[in-house]
Amino acid sequence: MTARSAATIASFVLICGTAACTNFYEIPIETPIQPKMDVSAFQRVLIAGFIGGGTDDVDANLETVRLLRSQLRSKSNLRIIEAEVLPLANIAAGQANRDRIAPVPPLNGAADGQQSAPEVEKESRIRNEKDLEKLQGIFADVAFWKKLGEEYQNPLIVTGTVLFTPQQTAGFVMQEREIYDQFGRRRVVPTRTYMERKGFVLSPKFIFIDGRTGTILYTEKFQEGVLYSAQTNTPALSSYFELMDKLVPSFLNTLSTQKVKGTRVLLK
Repeated sequence: MTARSAATIASFVLICGTAACTNFYEIPIETPIQPKMDVSAFQRVLIAGFIGGGTDDVDANLETVRLLRSQLRSKSNLRIIEAEVLPLANIAAGQANRDRIAPVPPLNGAADGQQSAPEVEKESRIRNEKDLEKLQGIFADVAFWKKLGEEYQNPLIVTGTVLFTPQQTAGFVMQEREIYDQFGRRRVVPTRTYMERKGFVLSPKFIFIDGRTGTILYTEKFQEGVLYSAQTNTPALSSYFELMDKLVPSFLNTLSTQKVKGTRVLLK
């Protein structure tokens, strides 16, 4: 048998095989993922507020509360309590100030051992993880959370910290570049390019508190980042929602069973 004859026969077999499998079906499937914690003891959930910071362009506390409440309305069996968002950073700063051993000299007519409201507000401006550490004590204040729980009929309380900080970086990155030879044929080749980029890092920590006792039930921390070219002008709020979209499924899976959708292809 010649090479040409062998090639002809192989092509014929391939065509027959393809024709035999022209019928295929996509079957949608859903895989349930069990929740990370048992919330069967609760019927209501209070997204109370967060210690937010990092940039003044986004109110991380307010936006996170709004987003999580919206997601839970449609993807959880728990009833969402509509309440005012706690200014948790200011409350935590006030507590930290009262817990100091040494009295603070009076400023602008403030009483001894107390700071004026502008000073407390200044302290509550959080730029990094070090600033957050100074305010973490509020999450261990059992009496504070138990009292809050009593006001709303002992719900599951969701709180925590949200740090949304800008970042800049510069260095060599790999990019794909199109080139054409003398015959007009296109090729894509990897190229190392020096580039300045800017973006944001989102670092939320979700803390779940039992409103009946004021104690912490579960804590989970995440971090996501995004970078754009220096010439791209992306609003900070858009980047915040882009990053939260990646984290929300994991947050929801803490409270309720989530389903991962996919497809399988069946040939006939």
